[in-house]
Amino acid sequence: LLRAVVLGPPGSGKGTVCERIARSFGLQHLSSGQFLRESLRDGGGDTGAAGRAASHLPATHRGPALPRRVPTGFPRTLGQAEALDKICELDLVINLNIPFETLKDRLSARWIHPASGRVYNMEFNPPHVHGIDDLTGEPLVQREDDRPEAVAARLRKYKDAAKPVIELYKSRGVLHSFSGTETNKIWPYVYALLSNKIPPVHSEEEN
Repeated sequence: LLRAVVLGPPGSGKGTVCERIARSFGLQHLSSGQFLRESLRDGGGDTGAAGRAASHLPATHRGPALPRRVPTGFPRTLGQAEALDKICELDLVINLNIPFETLKDRLSARWIHPASGRVYNMEFNPPHVHGIDDLTGEPLVQREDDRPEAVAARLRKYKDAAKPVIELYKSRGVLHSFSGTETNKIWPYVYALLSNKIPPVHSEEEN
């Protein structure tokens, strides 16, 4: 049993890292954005549904009776971290520490498919057809808070909210921070860390 989360500012590559973890270690990737989209769709805007979904956050490895999931983007605040404590105690917190300028460039080039949450980056992960989702053929949009004028304020807000969360997990000895500007260069270190805790089902090179 392994209870773990992946933290990082907007544009840090949390989703990419979690997808690779899921493939490499036989886990399921769930994001806080996915919880919110599902709660709005299924609960008609009932934010309590997102809260109830949080009860399924623990990440486990091939356990027969427990969900095999890698949560990303949660907890975002100290209050959420304290709420998570009531559900389970985390064994591992992976924190992605990416330079401000890198984040600003990534976010400004990011477009999404609203219905699914699929994310594209016009610089290193563009859609096959400009402005069109690869799977559905529907148009992509740029979120208001991904526009250049909003990015700086968004990153400052994250930093202020995340600092006490990071300090909390650091004080517990479960925090592992990885710094860099490229996910492909950070990934081998994340893979090595997890390989010491749970057996992989795919090699690092396959991801």
